[in-house]
Amino acid sequence: MATTTATITISSSDLTGDPLSLTTTTTLYKAAQTVGLENTTGMGRTTYATAAERVLIADANYTDDGAHKVYIANKATDATHNIIVTVEGIALGKLYAGDWMFFPWDGAAGTDIKVTTSDVNMVVEHMVIFE
Repeated sequence: MATTTATITISSSDLTGDPLSLTTTTTLYKAAQTVGLENTTGMGRTTYATAAERVLIADANYTDDGAHKVYIANKATDATHNIIVTVEGIALGKLYAGDWMFFPWDGAAGTDIKVTTSDVNMVVEHMVIFE
């Protein structure tokens, strides 16, 4: 059984009236279990030659109703280049240069994860940790 933990730290000296320091950690488990997620796609980088919407992660490749975790990052250095991430036609967010996201995904049918790049030759970094 694999043991994988995810940690996020947010800190700022001037976001609020007082210094902010938040750290949280969780262990990544299979759905409704205390058994760790055991599979990963490995870290991938896809370069898209055109600005368009396309499927980044196809739901058909994953167990339906799973506790999968998805990492997506915009590797652009131009601040105006962004990536819109959608699931079922709903935008989860827009990643500007250097932004990233990490979120749970159940892999249900019809929930392909799509990205829309704003410019040509954009690099999207991605990984799925899955059941």
